[in-house]
Amino acid sequence: MEKFKFQTNINCNGCLSAVKPFLDGEKRIEKWEVDLLSDNKILTIEASGITSVEIKDIIGEAGFEAREV
Repeated sequence: MEKFKFQTNINCNGCLSAVKPFLDGEKRIEKWEVDLLSDNKILTIEASGITSVEIKDIIGEAGFEAREV
């Protein structure tokens, strides 16, 4: 399993609700969380068999931006 970290514009509980079905719907993502208290709104993902580009695409489909850190 790999761990990925992204700086995002996911900044509130409403944003979390919007991105949740996209991240939960990807079977290769085993666990994810966003640190809403961080200035950079860091999204941490634990996943297997997926690339950071694929994850960024999923986040983009949900209407958000992600930049790998």
